[in-house]
Amino acid sequence: MQDIKELTLQELEGKLVTFGAKPYHARQIFSWIYKKAVLDFGLMSDLPQGLREELKENFSVTGAQIVKKALAGDGTQKLLFKLQDGNFVEAVIIPAEGRVTGCVSTQVGCKFGCRFCASGITGYKRDLSASEMLDEALQLKKGALPLKLTHLVFMGTGEPLDNYAEVLKAVKIINSPSGFNIGARRITISTSGLIPGIRRLASEGLQVELAVSLHAPNDALRSALMPVNKKYPLKELIRACKEYSAGTNRQVTFEYALIKGLNADLEKAKELSALLAGWKLAKVNLIPANPVKELKIEPPERREILAFKLYLEKQGVNVTLRRSRGEDIHAACGQLRLQYEKK
Repeated sequence: MQDIKELTLQELEGKLVTFGAKPYHARQIFSWIYKKAVLDFGLMSDLPQGLREELKENFSVTGAQIVKKALAGDGTQKLLFKLQDGNFVEAVIIPAEGRVTGCVSTQVGCKFGCRFCASGITGYKRDLSASEMLDEALQLKKGALPLKLTHLVFMGTGEPLDNYAEVLKAVKIINSPSGFNIGARRITISTSGLIPGIRRLASEGLQVELAVSLHAPNDALRSALMPVNKKYPLKELIRACKEYSAGTNRQVTFEYALIKGLNADLEKAKELSALLAGWKLAKVNLIPANPVKELKIEPPERREILAFKLYLEKQGVNVTLRRSRGEDIHAACGQLRLQYEKK
């Protein structure tokens, strides 16, 4: 039986017409699910009784099972979900001044094998459906209370552009005024650099933010850290990102995890500033690497991090330094799931 969350508003309107119902009932159903978090058709009291019965016979409306919650001292929450097939995924709530960001996973595991990331240690298992991603978002919305979930990033476990169709369906429901009603500019899709997906996303007419995991300023180092670079090298990746920026008039954020002894020296800062020189709609987000024991990854010393940032600033690069969040609960992508699956 199809989960009703797999349907966009327009698709649901079409389904309801076949039941003899009015299209506006689709907006009511969306409101019950995405605004009120009601997952029982029988409780949707403003729907005709006959329609509620039709919905019960034709659709399911599942919810995510939370098996573990972790709360950090800085307010960051990490949720571990058990899916219906027994797999696990995780999502994070990150409160900050004036905003609450939810981070959702898009796949069970990851196939891209980035050297610094815990997500792919146990390998790739499968894509998540749009309904499973929306389950994550609903739990994040609930977990953020009494604060309001204001931003959503597809930046957890998995490569969003490798699960393109389901991610876009989830994005459209999250963006819909009848759904979560989160503005497109408050939705971010992250990628390790899948150029066809970036170009496809640019053609969608959406104003979503694009974040690209860069992590190295040259092909040799990036290929060593991120095998995807062998297929989509830096020159082509930067060209595709500039096309995205020009076509959408949106800033592209380059995520750069600073890793001790690998990519955090001033020579790498010089290469990075040259790579992005003159591009006004590019931003570098520096991230001190999360320690991952299994991968022997550590962040640099604080002085090295600040020197790297200062060099980029002097070269006119738009740069921010992300404050580490949730370190005491291992909030980086894949870490909680990895701990749980090891038990």
